[in-house]
Amino acid sequence: MTKLTSEPYRIPAAAVGPENPLPNFRGQVPDHKVKTDSNIPTEDGKYLGWETGYRVLPYRMQDGYSRERVVQSLPSLVLENEILRAVVLPGVGGRLVSLYHKPEQREILYRNAIFQPANLSLRNAWFSGGIEWNCPHLGHHCLTCSPVFAAEITGSQQEPALRLYEWDRMKGIPWQVDLHLPPGSPFLFAHIRVVNPQDSTIPMYWWTNIAVPETESSRTLAPAPAALAFPSGTLSLLELPLRDGIDVTYSTRLNFAQEFFFRIPDDQRPWVTALDGDGKGLVHASTVRLRGRKMFCWGTNSGGRRWKAYLGGPGGAYIEIQGGLARTQLESIPMQAHENWSWTEAFGLLHANPEKVHSTDWTEAWQSAGAALERQLSADDLNRWDQALAPSADQPAASILAAGSGWGALERLRLAKDGRPDPIPTALAFDEDTLGAGQHPWIELLAHGAMPEQNADQDPGAWMVQEEWRPRLEESVKTNAGDHWLSWLHLGVMRMEARDEESARDAWLTSISRRANAWAMRNLGFLDARNGEKETACEWLRQAWAIGPRIAPLAVETTRLLVDLERSGELKKFLGDLPEAVREHERMRILCATAALEEGRLDFVEPLFEREFATIKEGERTLTDLWFKFQEQKIAAAEGIPIDDTLRERVRRDFPPPAQIDYRTW
Repeated sequence: MTKLTSEPYRIPAAAVGPENPLPNFRGQVPDHKVKTDSNIPTEDGKYLGWETGYRVLPYRMQDGYSRERVVQSLPSLVLENEILRAVVLPGVGGRLVSLYHKPEQREILYRNAIFQPANLSLRNAWFSGGIEWNCPHLGHHCLTCSPVFAAEITGSQQEPALRLYEWDRMKGIPWQVDLHLPPGSPFLFAHIRVVNPQDSTIPMYWWTNIAVPETESSRTLAPAPAALAFPSGTLSLLELPLRDGIDVTYSTRLNFAQEFFFRIPDDQRPWVTALDGDGKGLVHASTVRLRGRKMFCWGTNSGGRRWKAYLGGPGGAYIEIQGGLARTQLESIPMQAHENWSWTEAFGLLHANPEKVHSTDWTEAWQSAGAALERQLSADDLNRWDQALAPSADQPAASILAAGSGWGALERLRLAKDGRPDPIPTALAFDEDTLGAGQHPWIELLAHGAMPEQNADQDPGAWMVQEEWRPRLEESVKTNAGDHWLSWLHLGVMRMEARDEESARDAWLTSISRRANAWAMRNLGFLDARNGEKETACEWLRQAWAIGPRIAPLAVETTRLLVDLERSGELKKFLGDLPEAVREHERMRILCATAALEEGRLDFVEPLFEREFATIKEGERTLTDLWFKFQEQKIAAAEGIPIDDTLRERVRRDFPPPAQIDYRTW
């Protein structure tokens, strides 16, 4: 029988930490420019880069974590039948952290032994392992380390099922994942729905990321003769399985971090699997709407090994197999107004002929895996499950098991206030009892035409960039009740995110005129720095720091600018006045070491290479660059030689960076 229970999930975990109250504004252009090879089919390039420019607002950054872990009990929900046991953590994005196959006594996902945030998601904090639901913008999603709603629903055979859902504030949409594990089923089904409740087209993005164990024999297979990849910075079509004589479908044969988007023909059912030497491993199949498939690996170089060890501890080797709405993750696809998209995904243990799936004949290999999948779960069977599970998507919850945010409830209040019909599916419960402090100022704006004022040294509260709120806030500043520093601050953020920079500047200047505040000054500094006016930007940040509050994120931004401007005297004075906790922030330590190295103070820099770091970003080479420059100066001084290309080549050859600072992925 199928049952749904709750239990504590004990794991050594680092705290996500406090949110960063400083808004992180979107990129200046909406689209990424993707360099493509001439062999890319025309149809594949149609939406490449479209609406994939960086953005994160209205969400705030989660960059307050460290590497200090203690055993914690995280709330978990367990859905299981006679064959599979699925464990979900609603408090961190609804991550499915474990899928255990009972007859085989085998974990078929990569189940992380630790919870360690790292700088890999849109909001910074992200952790590896399990199955992650990424919606609706390029990158690991904004709720990956935040709570989502969880509810019990009834499955197609009257068994309990688990719903995960939330309201996405970035694009103003609801999403839901209904997890079904029918009695006796060897597959866990996820019936997924995204809805565009807006009156206009939105750019939609969905990728399901699945971490699976990486072994020496692991091979990733999909029904594709070719893959889209970046062999040299240009998106190209690669005939599988070889590149430069290396079989790229075996992750342990690749030195550097790699990603391959399998180009599955339209007449093939979409699936992907990672099989070990015995021909066993997790398979991910779906109905046809989820057409894209991908493999990602960290590679076997020192940086790749470092990332795997940082994210998962010793032995934390994994790769990701993924499925998405588009062929690649470099694109969004248009979702028309009021459209409702749904599909079904299946996760299970695949058994295939090991000799055939590891054949040097690529076609034989993937066809053998595909035939095994067809025997265990045919395309027709999956389509029948999709039809059987669809009615439950509109079924109200039997009970709410975990609460997400109050933003869905706020949106329903706004729709009612505006006299608009509510297009959010009624099956998704966003009850008013979820409204809290984050929504309070916006409730006041709805009810009374103005958000309440507060002291300027307080956290300014949750940002809002949904365009329907802007006219209401614009109108409020024309009234006595709304014409205050906080309203103008939030209005400036709205304008800036709409790429109306000059109007944003006017709003922040007005905010300061109503009451001097560090928040508007910092934003003006950001705007000036973005436009190349670093001198005036530095002055704004200096004033912001003087007024306070003196928080670490503001100190980091100020220090970075002083280092860029090479203002060593002012930097020393600024650092001397910092609280000890702020001075010891790891980003401050890195910036101070950068400045010290420019001055030749090697004794100050050297201790940096002995510590662990938590917030290094994927692809960031700051620490290794510092290491090489440090060694160049040290050798040049000891041997009385110039720092030239010969010395640089020698350092990179003879002085590899310590493992704990080497995060290079290429």
